[in-house]
Amino acid sequence: MNLASNDPDLGAWTYGYDTLDHQTSVARGNFRYANAQGQDVDNDYLVVKGFLKAYHIDQKGKENILQFAMEDWWITDYQSYFKQSKASINVDCIEDAELLVLSLYNREKLCAELHKIDHFFRKKSNMGYVALQQRILSLLNNNARERYEQLLQQYPQLFQRASKQLIAAYLGVSRETLSRLHSNV
Repeated sequence: MNLASNDPDLGAWTYGYDTLDHQTSVARGNFRYANAQGQDVDNDYLVVKGFLKAYHIDQKGKENILQFAMEDWWITDYQSYFKQSKASINVDCIEDAELLVLSLYNREKLCAELHKIDHFFRKKSNMGYVALQQRILSLLNNNARERYEQLLQQYPQLFQRASKQLIAAYLGVSRETLSRLHSNV
């Protein structure tokens, strides 16, 4: 496997991945659902190429985007993955994707056998917790303009890949509100 990445920790992960004797697969294409609400969640996905979203459909049919994932980012329904329960969110492709697929069994096997892999996942999990906390605080404390500007500053490449409708769903605003925010920047 050859991942072009700026993340030095990814080297440990790719070494560990290669030791699995091809028990872990690479998925390619445009998936309607990598995870679907109500279905079993067997895998975590590393995005080698492509762009995905994790989202929840509420009782009114509204799509609420929790996360985007671009190259070198991980995505799944983590609650369901670690608890081995039914999915509460959907994960699907926005663009054609190439994903490395890691089952919980293989993740645990790698972590038990290779200290660097265990460290890699712990570090990635910690950074994920930080990002989640920042997102929650932003939703609680910032108005729509502040959330938009923060997203634009942190992830400018997102605006090149996601439609305004998807960005609006991530920010928790209407498409019209997003257009007003965009025109005033």
